[in-house]
Amino acid sequence: MTFMIIETLTTGGYLSNCYLCASETTREGVVIDPGEGAEIVLDRIAELRLKIAYILLTHGHPDHTGAVRRIKEAVAAPLAMHAADAALLRDKALHAMLGFDTVAMTPDITLEDGETIKAGELSLTVLHTPGHTPGGICLLGEGMVFTGDTLFQMGIGRTDLTGGNTEQLFRSIHDKLLTLPDSTAVYPGHGPATTIGAERLMNPFFAGRD
Repeated sequence: MTFMIIETLTTGGYLSNCYLCASETTREGVVIDPGEGAEIVLDRIAELRLKIAYILLTHGHPDHTGAVRRIKEAVAAPLAMHAADAALLRDKALHAMLGFDTVAMTPDITLEDGETIKAGELSLTVLHTPGHTPGGICLLGEGMVFTGDTLFQMGIGRTDLTGGNTEQLFRSIHDKLLTLPDSTAVYPGHGPATTIGAERLMNPFFAGRD
């Protein structure tokens, strides 16, 4: 078993979770969803002596992308996300509505469902989980999954913003996440960590659904 560093950094008014995930042995890893607090994230990367191979975005909403430019300038790692959300980085109206300056960047890499991202000993599989946004993804590792705003502890992502689709979100959760082992640790875009088993059993949004 590969031992991993998993750091949760909760920043900004939306209390968004940014994750640092890396091998304890090689210190190679990724930054997931740097929404705000770029200096906090960079300080922790330095403290842990991490070598960042990728900046990964689970979706394009600015509370998960607002610190991307500063992080990218500092660590010189490629930015990767699903192509269907790439335009959100340049959506001025969306950024203004949520109180952010427009990121106005283009991803270096576009990710597809089933693709594997490797950073040293770390391996993450892309699960395309549209519903919160058209290009929403989850990132599946060994015994863990980073779910962005698809699945939370006792909750699911909102679907009232442009591109959201409630039935699509339920299908994504049912087909891509609830098929994982119950012991799988869930690291969501907001709120505390949970497990697939706990959400399968107690998440009120699944009550009465097949």
